[in-house]
Amino acid sequence: MWHSLSGTAQWRIVRLRHATFLVGVTGVVRDAEGRVLLLRHRFWPESRPWGLPTGYAEPGETFEQTVAREVREETGLEVKVRGLVRLRSGFRLRLEVAYDAEPVGGTLRVDPLEILEAAWFALDALPPGLQDSHRALILDPQ
Repeated sequence: MWHSLSGTAQWRIVRLRHATFLVGVTGVVRDAEGRVLLLRHRFWPESRPWGLPTGYAEPGETFEQTVAREVREETGLEVKVRGLVRLRSGFRLRLEVAYDAEPVGGTLRVDPLEILEAAWFALDALPPGLQDSHRALILDPQ
């Protein structure tokens, strides 16, 4: 019976039987001086508002495209995405990926709906309130 179904019908059955995952994508953007771009997020907890540019992949987007889009939307910067830094699975409904990136254009400005502040930080001067998982991506990406 399975083989008599159209590909679309097979796909819908498979999707009903399996969990749908969100893919969270993070960009570790470093400038030529080795500083990292951090954002103070409007909707994150007050105790830890600082973090890297991050967002969710949209259908049909590669993870590299997601990094570039999220950085552009949140900061106005264009980036060249480098290599994969981390892939984390095992979550119930999401997968997390992070990529290194470097700025190649644009002007730093924030999306005021999501971001309160954007700034470049030296590795020895990271702000208090930085997400622990993002601190690890910055200082120890392995």
